[in-house]
Amino acid sequence: VQLQASGGGLVQAGGSLRLSCAASGSIFNISLMGWHRQAPGKERELVADITDDGSTYYADSVKGRFTISRDHAKNTVYLQMNSLEPEDTAVYYCSADANTRRGTGDYWGQGTQVTVSS
Repeated sequence: VQLQASGGGLVQAGGSLRLSCAASGSIFNISLMGWHRQAPGKERELVADITDDGSTYYADSVKGRFTISRDHAKNTVYLQMNSLEPEDTAVYYCSADANTRRGTGDYWGQGTQVTVSS
């Protein structure tokens, strides 16, 4: 399973970005897809995730500003980020708990940089 993330970039505070992450490979189903981020000098943290039935989780720091969604047909997860703050600057990684013919595993994308200027 490969995850390809895109959509990062440089934006001013208050602006918006939309991240996308597409999973490919011999996938039977994906039970959970998520976005994590890691800022310089900090540990990686979970930002948001979404189950296959649409249940979502958001970190307190992004509630009301970020929205996670997924397209099951495309095995793609999105993260709409509004009202961005400099504190949101980080490398964003997508993840997927996928069931393949080899069994269930956790997979990670390569990361996409998000930089928010003040």
